[in-house]
Amino acid sequence: MTAVKKKSWGLLKPIAVAIILAAFVRYYLFAHIMVEGHSMMPTLKDRDHIIICKICYKLAQPKRFDIVVFHATEQADYIKRVIGLPGDTIEYKNDVLYVNGKPVDEPYLEAFKAKTEGLLTYNFKAKVPKGTVFVLGDNRRNSRDSRYIGAIPEDELIGKAVLLFWPLRDFKLID
Repeated sequence: MTAVKKKSWGLLKPIAVAIILAAFVRYYLFAHIMVEGHSMMPTLKDRDHIIICKICYKLAQPKRFDIVVFHATEQADYIKRVIGLPGDTIEYKNDVLYVNGKPVDEPYLEAFKAKTEGLLTYNFKAKVPKGTVFVLGDNRRNSRDSRYIGAIPEDELIGKAVLLFWPLRDFKLID
């Protein structure tokens, strides 16, 4: 092998490794998505850019209040908040969330409730089947969620939202 070929191969190896590593991380571990729509306001806004952890739900079960991305249709993925876990009974009465008959605080909605007239969430009651989660958008008046499309099978969950990185002024870990 000539010196030029050795030098060229020496430059290509790290580039090839970087591409393979990036593809692995993107496909199996983390992904970037852009929020489309207003259903998660005020927590996430239209055109926010976030990172989701794709491996999280391979290692652990979803938790109540996780923000998740899931396959809603063949053409669209949605981002919503997990409200109900398998076996839960979810009920809303007068804008208060009840899980299995006990009231549960939703601090992420307090600012929204304070500046909005009327109820954010109409009254309803639902039982969450095994192997599924019940999701709602934070903007309850403008969200196509489990109230309309039903509980989401856990195997349809793509990942958990972990980082809001754009716009930069809103940069934060999502918990």
